[in-house]
Order: sequence, then structure tokens, then C-alpha cells
Amino acid sequence: MKTAELQKRTKQFNINLVRLCNDLPKTTVGFEIAKQLVQLVTASGSADFINKPAIVLEEAEELHYWLDIINCMPLLQNEVLNRLIKEADELTAIFAAANKTLRTKNK
Repeated sequence: MKTAELQKRTKQFNINLVRLCNDLPKTTVGFEIAKQLVQLVTASGSADFINKPAIVLEEAEELHYWLDIINCMPLLQNEVLNRLIKEADELTAIFAAANKTLRTKNK
């Protein structure tokens, strides 16, 4: 996957996450999780895939963690959440592979 394609895919994922935050319950827990997700989305959206792959991977894993919390509690259960969890799985795998490749090249 080309860098531009990955950036576009990640941007759309982040937009969908922000939309999901609006659907969370208007409770203390819902607000706090939405706050965590928005902070991660803004950080990962500005992260440099090429120069900071470990940071991008860490943020992707944390986003996946919070989506799993939403699903397990359940704060929200719908097809959008299921698609976002699947996309988080795929993006995390992509970033993990990229990080591993870069570490191997830098040895």
C-alpha cells in the first residue's frame, strides 16, 4: 500500500471515529472515552508514518483498545462500531508490519 493511500485510509478511519464519539452515551463514561478517542485521533492524524512508525503503531493499538472497551461494556453496539474495530485491526497490522520492516532495515 502506498503512503498516500494509507494516509487517506487513516484519515477516513479517524473521521469515522470522531463521528462515533458523537454517538456515545452522554454520560461521564461516554464523555471520557470520547475525549480519549478524540485525543488519539488528532495525534495519529498528525503523526508521520515514515519517521515515527512506532508512535503510529502505539496510537493504533490504543485506539483499538478503546473501541474494544466500547464494545465490551457495551456503550454502543452497531455495525459502524464493528466496522471500525475491523479497520483498527487491519491498520494495526499494517503499522506493525511497517514498524518491523523499518526496524529490520535499520539494524
